[in-house]
Amino acid sequence: PRHGFRHSHHGDFSEMTLGQYAQAFGGALQPGAWRPYEHRKLANPAPLGLSAFALTTFVLSAINMHARGVSEPNVVVSLAFGYGGLVQLLAGMWEIAAGNTFGATALSSYGGFWISYGILLTPEWGITAPDGPYKGDVASVLGFFLTGWFIFTTVLLMCTLRSTLAFFLLFFTLDLAFLFLACEQYASDLGNASAALALQKTGGLFGFLAAFLAWYNALAGIQDSSNSFFQVPVIHFPWSEQARQRRASKS
Repeated sequence: PRHGFRHSHHGDFSEMTLGQYAQAFGGALQPGAWRPYEHRKLANPAPLGLSAFALTTFVLSAINMHARGVSEPNVVVSLAFGYGGLVQLLAGMWEIAAGNTFGATALSSYGGFWISYGILLTPEWGITAPDGPYKGDVASVLGFFLTGWFIFTTVLLMCTLRSTLAFFLLFFTLDLAFLFLACEQYASDLGNASAALALQKTGGLFGFLAAFLAWYNALAGIQDSSNSFFQVPVIHFPWSEQARQRRASKS
């Protein structure tokens, strides 16, 4: 049996037999060799989710770096609920239909992250207000929140070690962003304002890099010979299945 999946970086799937596998590819949020569903013809939802993640992360990271003197993150609320939250969550649900467990887990979870972050920033909820339920412990609570996302991102990072360089670097830089931003909150709780500011800007820098890497992977997932004169390289790791197959074909 044959199916109609096709992508330029994976190769032409239209001639792939059922027993063959597609390769790891960041543009589809696939960390390893996988078997596409035989009779399903779906658009690749990963670029949509990656783009939603990238734009929302870009704006927040610019604010964390205090770009142009801006330091209040309230503008992120609309993006967190609408694009980074709802749209990315929907992309994750579509990844479930596409049979991509990793993509579904990553996009749905980070969609949930942005929605929850938007709730934290919404004044009407009062969760992080100085006179709110946590009063003097707001920084510690936010540190716990970000530490949890650092741990989760580390779990996903370990699943990208046999994929591509751009795919791995996306989760590596995002992991560091969560780590530094969590440490910023703990430093703030200890009253070390200068260290907190340095950690915030460093976390913003890594978030900035993660945003552009997400766009890069999204571009790789959108591009093909019908819409682009070139294709961005994805660079498979030497120990990946794709690289081993290439070496075997040359020997």
